[in-house]
Amino acid sequence: MDHLNRLRGSLFKSVCALLLYSLLDTVAWAASPRAFDLYMPEAPPLSMAGVAGQQGIVADAAGQAMVLAGYRMNTHILPWLRAQRTVQQGQDMLIVPLSRTPDREAAYTWIAPIMSMDRAFFSLDQRVESFAQARRTYHRIAVGMGSAQERKLYDEGFDASQIYPLRIGENPAQMLLLGRVDAWFNGVPESKYIWRQVSERPLLMSPVLMTSDLYLACSKSCSPQMVRSLRDAVQTLHRDGSIKRLVERYLSAPL
Repeated sequence: MDHLNRLRGSLFKSVCALLLYSLLDTVAWAASPRAFDLYMPEAPPLSMAGVAGQQGIVADAAGQAMVLAGYRMNTHILPWLRAQRTVQQGQDMLIVPLSRTPDREAAYTWIAPIMSMDRAFFSLDQRVESFAQARRTYHRIAVGMGSAQERKLYDEGFDASQIYPLRIGENPAQMLLLGRVDAWFNGVPESKYIWRQVSERPLLMSPVLMTSDLYLACSKSCSPQMVRSLRDAVQTLHRDGSIKRLVERYLSAPL
């Protein structure tokens, strides 16, 4: 009988231990921050491959917002059109840096603007003052494939033969230097950042001809709780100056 009681006691302790381990594992799993995927292009200094905290202005801001909201972030660098399609067709997927344009409005859940982006024409020898003058002056304009500025050129009446959508691996600054394009329509800070890496020649810039906010956005099917949490987090980063400091750090840093 004593042997049977000892056996029962041992079994009881084993079952209790298993239940305790299971409970602790469940608690640990619940306490672990949920991870979400963030998709972005290689577009320094806005977004780029690197370790956390060195992935560009908008990507770093998104990462800080994720931490504030209690989430983890897995980043994926993809060609811009593919990144957009992936997020549109997915669920709870994040994307930066996305301009909020009319043709994109219904395709995403718009969380919060991170920064404003000015866009202009850049050239080595012909400065223009307007879209109309650019249409008359430039024969071949480099522009990001699938970008808001590509859409803008079509909306402004540029002929398809004048628009050169950049393919993977093509460097618009190098193309300007080689004479393969005679202008580049792009974001001002991004263009200046890239140009500093390839040449010391003066780069002629038009007046700012397009301005839009760059958003942290999500798939159309997106967790309302995550949207609220990240929206609040981005607003906090604006209020406490974190995003302003990111902009200053990247745009003033030596290359």
